Order: sequence, then C-alpha cells, then structure tokens
Amino acid sequence: MSSAPHRIVLANEKGGTGKSTTAVHVAVALAFRGANVVAFDLDHRQRTMCRYFENRAETMARRHIELPTAECHVAEGMDESAFEAFVAEHSKGADFVVIDTPGRDDPLARHAATTSDTLVTPMNDSFVDFDLIGQVEGESFKVKKLSFYAELIWEARLKRSRASIDGSRRQMDWVVVRNRTGHTEARNMARIEQALTEMSKRVGFRVAKGLSERVIYRELFPSGLTLLDKGHLGDLGTSHLVARQELRELIANLRLPGSVSAASAGGDAA
Repeated sequence: MSSAPHRIVLANEKGGTGKSTTAVHVAVALAFRGANVVAFDLDHRQRTMCRYFENRAETMARRHIELPTAECHVAEGMDESAFEAFVAEHSKGADFVVIDTPGRDDPLARHAATTSDTLVTPMNDSFVDFDLIGQVEGESFKVKKLSFYAELIWEARLKRSRASIDGSRRQMDWVVVRNRTGHTEARNMARIEQALTEMSKRVGFRVAKGLSERVIYRELFPSGLTLLDKGHLGDLGTSHLVARQELRELIANLRLPGSVSAASAGGDAA
C-alpha cells in the first residue's frame, strides 16, 4: 500500500441517500480487517458520522468491551489548503481516510470528492437522485446531458489519470451505489438501471448494489454499533442477516486495497 492513506470519500449533493451510514460501516469494516482508519466529517452542522463514532466509544466504555473503530474529526471553517493540512496532521500512519460530506452543494465537499482515491456516491433508486449525475428525457428516459457534478468528477478523473502516469497519484475509482428504498417499482428500477448503464459508459463510474432501507440502521445509531458487531447485537432476525450480507457485498464491490471476498468482509459469515 502507498505511504499515503487511501482516501475514500462519500459524496452526494443530496441528503437522505445513506452517506453517513455507509461511511461508518465502511470504516468499521476496514477496522475489522486491522486497518488504521481515520474519519473526517465535513458536515459540521449534523456531525452524523462523528456522533456515530462517539456513541460507539460510549458503548464500549459502558459495556467494558473493545470494538474495531475509527478516530473521527470534524472539519469546520476551513478552506482547501487548511483542510489538507488538517487531514495530514491527523492521518499520520493511517491506512485509510474516510471522508463524509454534507448533502448539499459545498466547496470543501467538492474538493474532497475530486481528491478521492475511491469516490462513493450513494443514491436511492429514483430519478430525483439520478438528476445529480445527469438529466434524462421525459418520454424515453434516455440520458440527454451530464450534470455539473458529473462533469466536475469527469475532469478530476482526467487530471488524476495524467498524474498517475508518472506514479505520483492513484487513479480515481468512482462507484455509484444504488440503495433501495423499498418503494421503487420494478419498471422504474429498470429505467434507472438503463440510464445508469448509459451514463457509466460516458463518465466511467462503476455501479454497485448498496443497502436496503431498514429500521436496523436507525436503531443502531444511538449505540454506535454496526451490523458487523457480531456477539453484541443480540438475536438478529432474518432481515438483519440479509442486511449484513448486503453490507459485506458492498464492501467487497468497492475493491479497496487489501479487499477480501464478500463472504469474509467484516468478519465471519453469519
């Protein structure tokens, strides 16, 4: 692995797409593998990711247990250069840096996205979310143009490709993660899949199956526990076991350095 930590950025300029939940579970999955993970929360108003890790620390102290976790820092009131210095200061010796961004247009979030090694863009299966990446025709649902955001990432990937020729930078891997809301009609899902396939060929991102909307994710937040914390969650129902397998498959499909198979990501099989 490079001396610089591998930078994973969760970014989508829209709220409610599961960025923070995905960010925490990715960070914890990497920590389970023995990686040193440092997290940075750019949403200083919500602080969802850092609050999750604070809750996790409180649970460990209360139960007198040790769990794989990540050190989390909130970035507030920084420009790009100050943020990079902040990351460099707190990520010394880290294997991975995980950055969670706010669900809104934000200059620092755009900077983080363009400097990622792995850019993860969660989206729900709806054309409202798809609009972040591109616009489609109202009748045919064919992609008619890229969004500003997609063009921004496209340009960043081109610059990174040129920089990677001499080995100074890694290539950027952009992964669009399709989360399920549970209310999407099959016909609409097929149209979104077609549009994503067309867009991925233009822009060069990969599409990965994400997480289904489940109550368990909201229930775990106060304790800071994740679906990977076997032995600390009590009895799990079938839907929770399915959710854990979805998570393992997502982690494997991100193809991060040192990746393992979906069957073993984040621990033993359920």
